Amino acid sequence: MKRYGSVIGVKSELIEEYKRYHTAVWPEVLATIHDCNIRNYSIFLKDDLLFGYFEYHGTDFRTDMAKMAADPKTQEWWKIMGPMQRPLDSRADGEWWANMEEVFHLD
Repeated sequence: MKRYGSVIGVKSELIEEYKRYHTAVWPEVLATIHDCNIRNYSIFLKDDLLFGYFEYHGTDFRTDMAKMAADPKTQEWWKIMGPMQRPLDSRADGEWWANMEEVFHLD
């Protein structure tokens, strides 16, 4: 299992709408997340920043993320979420959510 943390901005005027969508994430999107070996997934909000955390339990992260990106219902969800988000200028090429470095962990 590998832990992942990532961060992205959310447009201040759309925070309530973003939160509302996440009170009832579409079942097809949740199923795809699970099918792509992601567990213990959370998104936290502070001011206008979103912090995402999940645990990956698969063996080929790149393939699983490509599978998720190819899913039509997930693409539909992302088309709604994308305009609400504000990617960080410091993100790496090809990233939407900026990946974070884990610097400490305690079980």
